[in-house]
Amino acid sequence: MIGRVVLVGVLLLATGGARGENRWQKSVFGTMPDGTAIERYTLTNSHGLEVQVMTYGATLTSVKVPDRDGKLQNVTLYLDRFEDYLRGHPLFGSVVGRYANRIAGATFTLDGRKYPLSPNAGANHIHGGRQGFATIVFQAEPLHEPGSAGVVLSHTSPDGHEGYPGTLKVQVVYQLNDDNELRMRYTAETDKPTHANLTNHAYWNLAGAGTGDVLEHVLLLNADRYLPADAQKIPTGQLAAVRGTPMDFTRPQTIGSRLEQVEGANYDHCYVLNKTPGERLSLAARVAEPKSGRVMEVFTTQPGVQLYTAKGLNDRLKAAGGPYGPYHGLCLETQHFPDSPNRADFPSTVLRPGETYREVTVHKFSVQ
Repeated sequence: MIGRVVLVGVLLLATGGARGENRWQKSVFGTMPDGTAIERYTLTNSHGLEVQVMTYGATLTSVKVPDRDGKLQNVTLYLDRFEDYLRGHPLFGSVVGRYANRIAGATFTLDGRKYPLSPNAGANHIHGGRQGFATIVFQAEPLHEPGSAGVVLSHTSPDGHEGYPGTLKVQVVYQLNDDNELRMRYTAETDKPTHANLTNHAYWNLAGAGTGDVLEHVLLLNADRYLPADAQKIPTGQLAAVRGTPMDFTRPQTIGSRLEQVEGANYDHCYVLNKTPGERLSLAARVAEPKSGRVMEVFTTQPGVQLYTAKGLNDRLKAAGGPYGPYHGLCLETQHFPDSPNRADFPSTVLRPGETYREVTVHKFSVQ
């Protein structure tokens, strides 16, 4: 698909694909204080599903999918204007890195050398630090592959950024295909030994963003174990069985059915995904919303998924004319385990020169 320039006002910059085919469209969503234009790519498949991604934070701003009656709604939490994102948000749809989740004491030792990171969760480090990837403007270009519409977002993180060693070259690819799959592909290379752990921090509400809480969503997690954590949400190192506890989603359960039994009445836990030796892409989760009939299945190459039910959302954040509130979104952050740089018994997140970090997460949408 060859992009072609379209002169329609000043916002629409380019588009590709013919009517009824997979399409991409580029527009300007906003401007950084230094004058950098923030581009937004709109991807559409032949069934009418639509995904929007902006270059600020490689952020997913919209995923419109039909309900059982064919009505399209945005099922990921978002903000109306770019200025609202700049004022600060809880990582709505952003890519987080260099390291998703927490690193204890904001430090790790690699090859005998200690690396202090920026502490931004008490004494700990979370989601890449104060200026993690969610605050970075990525470079973007359309992806031309048959049967899909996509965008490639690239960024080079300099050596020492937020304390991490190595110049890290990162690519994030969003691709919408005709199987109603939103594929997220992550790759990274480094010139020094470092740690890498990338994910997307989207908040999902299959009834539609801004329609209320997700407590009646029915969730299945393909995980027999999870990682208990201390009061600062740092894993203890134990891999605990979920069976017989409110952590058990091995059979479909509504999210709110046992919420009051969870400390703090909020899920914010990393689950250990069931994988056979050598298995890469496999089912992590299945979410269904009974009233709309929408279903989202999540497949990933990652070993874990962080379940977060967003109790802390409040009416400071608004979109589509109304405020968000507690439990209005559900995060399923596919990732390596928290604090892996300090846990030799966890799957390694070390990336060395000559190696390529490769992870894939797929969100597949359907109705029932």
